Amino acid sequence: MFKKEEFKRDALEFVDWITEYLTGVENFPVRSQVGYGDIRNKFPSGPPVHGESISSIFNDFKDKIIPGITHWQSPKYFAYFPANSSPPSVLAEMLTATLAVQGMKWITSPSATELEELVCDWMRQMIGLPSEFSGVIQDTASVATLCAILAAREKATHFQSNQKGLKGEVLRVYCSSEAHSSIEKAVRIAGLGSNNLVKIESDNKGRLVTEDLEACIVADINKGFTPICIVAALGTTGVCAIDPVDEIGRIAAKYKIWLHVDAAFAGSALVLPEFNESVGGLQRADSFVFNPHKWMFTNFDCSLFFVRDKIHLQNTFRLVPGYLQTGNDSEVNDYSNWGIHLGRRFRALKLWFVIRNFGLEGIQKRLREHIELAAYFENRIRKNPKFEILVPRTLSVVCFRLKGSGKESITDQNRMNSEMLEKINNTGQIYISHTLFHGNYTLRFVCAQTYTEKRHVDEALEVIFRMADEENI
Repeated sequence: MFKKEEFKRDALEFVDWITEYLTGVENFPVRSQVGYGDIRNKFPSGPPVHGESISSIFNDFKDKIIPGITHWQSPKYFAYFPANSSPPSVLAEMLTATLAVQGMKWITSPSATELEELVCDWMRQMIGLPSEFSGVIQDTASVATLCAILAAREKATHFQSNQKGLKGEVLRVYCSSEAHSSIEKAVRIAGLGSNNLVKIESDNKGRLVTEDLEACIVADINKGFTPICIVAALGTTGVCAIDPVDEIGRIAAKYKIWLHVDAAFAGSALVLPEFNESVGGLQRADSFVFNPHKWMFTNFDCSLFFVRDKIHLQNTFRLVPGYLQTGNDSEVNDYSNWGIHLGRRFRALKLWFVIRNFGLEGIQKRLREHIELAAYFENRIRKNPKFEILVPRTLSVVCFRLKGSGKESITDQNRMNSEMLEKINNTGQIYISHTLFHGNYTLRFVCAQTYTEKRHVDEALEVIFRMADEENI
């Protein structure tokens, strides 16, 4: 039974804690400092027989769970890519959890569907996609990419693979060697096989080489294979390289191949005219994905997936058993027909709150601040003779490493940078990550956390330079 006063008391205590947490999150070690098993071993091995008070559970959360949390909302979080949040998004998530909507069909909550249609079209306008594109909110870019590859498969087989399965035809997918691993996973799940994902080597800036792409496509066609999809990266996972989307789009059109653009992180920056105009070619895409939950201050999970032909996407995924049929199915939009999931969270609410609270100008302002801070970090790294920049900075991602004495082998230099990364992160003061780029172990500094200020970047530089001095190189 719902107990109003008890719930209100507990909720207010939670809100007080959340407020204090967000105010002081930078005082926690950014990366959790516990070892494997430390958290689980704090609790009984079996479930409780009798119920416990919210107060008791909450105390365990604060005392036993928090030490095992890596604080993604810390302004000193510079690793991987961010999973950003913001006050309007947090508040909206509270409402989402309260409503507990299952938005599989329009009839199950009309507002969930229609608000999703609205915010997807707002975002389409904000990032400059043509009006023929339609959007849907998925959980992650990995799932959106899988949807794109499945739709490309159906287009290539005239929807026969959905009905009859794959019958020995070799279907090929193409991407850069720097592309995200989710593409290969999607190719596996789609039944195409990893051997039919053709990875094109990148250039010294991490971009797909279009001449090599076209050569591979022609060679495959001559072998009797069927090219079905090209995945272009607008910001590769490792170094945030921008593939030449326009050139890739021309090749895709020439050979009638589905073009999917993966812009999981960097897509948010398309709201900046100066970046949008530098990219070009997005109008050639058949599908496009980016994650507001990375760099647009919206709680995970919230991934925007746009398609040029929504009917083709719906025909790929529509499966409506009798118990889900309603009298208005032909008149309304059911987003469960746009992807893999039947059950759908009310993700649009938090994005709607963020867009309205920040406004386009507010989002642009914060992104530009992040880019300026990354440029500042890059400049300081360049001026330190112990370091080098591996690839040119893209947006707010800086890839760098210790140079060493110049006499080390690649293996030794990689080990030196790996050991330094661990020392940096063991301080708990900041958190950065790494990638391998053309065999070189590369440190990555991603300046994109909602609350990051210059003082946090200065602290990161102090830690990094101090650790480099301790290497005695």
